[in-house]
Amino acid sequence: MDKYLWLIPLLPLAGFVINGLGRNTLPKSIIGGLASLMVLLSFALSVGAFLQVKSTGAPINVTLFDWVKVGDLHIPFAFLVDQLSSIMLLIITGIGFLIHLYSIGYMSHDEGFGKFFAYLNLFVFFMLLLVLGSNYIIMFIGWEGVGLCSYLLIGFWYGNAAYADAAKKAFVMNRIGDLGFLIGVFVIMKAFGSIEYASVFSHAANMKSGDSTIMLITLLLFVGATGKSAQIPLFTWLPDAMAGPTPVSALIHAATMVTAGIYMIARSNILFTLAPVTQHVIAIIGVATLLLAAIIALTQTDIKKVLAYSTVSQLGYMFLALGVGSYTGAFFHVLTHAFFKALLFLGAGSVIHAVSGEQDMRNMGGLRGKLPVTFITMLIGTFAIAGLPIFAGFFSKDEILAHAYMHNRVLYILGVLGAMFTSFYMFRLMFLTFWGKFRGTHEQEHHLHESPPSMTIPLIVLAILSTVGGFIGVPEALGGHHWLEHWLEPVMSKSSALTGKMFIAHNTEYMLMGISVGVAVIALIYAYVKYVKQADIPVADTEERPALVRLSYNKFYIDEIYDTIIRKPLDFLSDFFFKVIDKLGIDGIVNGLSQAPCEAGKGLRLLQTGNVGFYLFMMVIGIIGVLIYSLIKF
Repeated sequence: MDKYLWLIPLLPLAGFVINGLGRNTLPKSIIGGLASLMVLLSFALSVGAFLQVKSTGAPINVTLFDWVKVGDLHIPFAFLVDQLSSIMLLIITGIGFLIHLYSIGYMSHDEGFGKFFAYLNLFVFFMLLLVLGSNYIIMFIGWEGVGLCSYLLIGFWYGNAAYADAAKKAFVMNRIGDLGFLIGVFVIMKAFGSIEYASVFSHAANMKSGDSTIMLITLLLFVGATGKSAQIPLFTWLPDAMAGPTPVSALIHAATMVTAGIYMIARSNILFTLAPVTQHVIAIIGVATLLLAAIIALTQTDIKKVLAYSTVSQLGYMFLALGVGSYTGAFFHVLTHAFFKALLFLGAGSVIHAVSGEQDMRNMGGLRGKLPVTFITMLIGTFAIAGLPIFAGFFSKDEILAHAYMHNRVLYILGVLGAMFTSFYMFRLMFLTFWGKFRGTHEQEHHLHESPPSMTIPLIVLAILSTVGGFIGVPEALGGHHWLEHWLEPVMSKSSALTGKMFIAHNTEYMLMGISVGVAVIALIYAYVKYVKQADIPVADTEERPALVRLSYNKFYIDEIYDTIIRKPLDFLSDFFFKVIDKLGIDGIVNGLSQAPCEAGKGLRLLQTGNVGFYLFMMVIGIIGVLIYSLIKF
């Protein structure tokens, strides 16, 4: 695979170039097929790379060329495929292919079909570059690239001003985090003299825990992760990313962009293990994010907004895991989340497709019989995200909560509370969408239909993965060997050597599993009683809500707070700088310097009257002036 590794990112890039140039001339069947084929071929090559790492146990290192070589600074353009990146390659290309396939049916009537698939291919290219890089600079190129592509895809329907604003919001908020990441890379370069993972991590392993330089680096890297992976306070861009087409939501929210921050921290695990203060910060931010987002999701009525805040909440679980040192648990949840969240978003897209673009769950209901495949697959995804046995989310969420329990009981309790909220808002979504009577218009009801095979086949595949995907991490308490933990051990070995392996008694683990499943079932039953038995429907936006419900429904007014304390003061400041500093000050000085000689010339020109008597008078005045000057001087 060493000779062909460069093809993994190059193939989607080729798809971007071909579809980008031929977007207005190539037929849709060729555009969609070519874009999907490029990602499928990358997936096949990624499988080959994974099998080579599995068989040899050694990472694949490929240096394509020397990119930067100045003095002692050497930055090769090199790729690294090890146990961590090989799994990420499978997630990106595998889930990416399914989303491409789904998009063929979903975007079939869109005028920007060719442009959309070009952007999708470019997104996959940059995400692969982020994962494949053997140093922080290559990672940063991919990091910035997915930020650019998210802007293009979120604002794909830019004719709608609100969608264009959502794209700008995502771009700006990500730039805030990216600045922290970039400064962190500069500090790494200064501290270690290199930005290659192998060199940085080997040097760091010899440093003391709590070193101030390591703490500064990790805090800066975490700022970058906060922006890309939507944590407090840089999370508000992600729900607004729903402005893009539904396949974009699945791509950004499930398998790619939002997991970049978790991947970066997992890759840099030894640095964060040596910075316990940073880990505490990560755990606190993670648990705060998962709870805040879950509480907001409880009352939302837009089906995509519920899933968006669900993503923010699940990312909070991943950061909680990173904060308590469970790097494997965080990555395990990245993997299972990719399966069930891609399934749920694509399922939501199938529902929206069936009800003629409607996204408000108050105008849905009774869709079980009309959309049987969508219903069954989304139900499986709901079981998985709620953490019910035997589905994928049960195993990964249990591992995170077990580590939180051993680390800090308060974090554990808050994590369990978040799990209960997750179960409630997801089953609320299912009951409002698929149970009861249809509440839409007669025209919508007349056109209700199951999605085409290009959309339902990816749903079925993802439903299977959401069911069996968790079995790669079955704990010893349930008779498993946690294959994923053993697989990632070479990447996490330096951290494991410092912290040791967490031991938890089987009885304790059974108790924790019982608690997490119990609260999920209680929330399920409550949602069933409220939305099926009592047929409760959320009130219209014009009606009054209880104070707490109003806070949740309005997202705690966080966007409005940011608007008041950040955007408006910055707008005022920029307006002041433009009108006073720029136009009156800088432009005034520059224009004044240019206009002064002109005006002086106009004044002197008036002295040229052509009158000889006036010239003689001025000559006399000049002579008198010279005489006075001479007398004063001497």
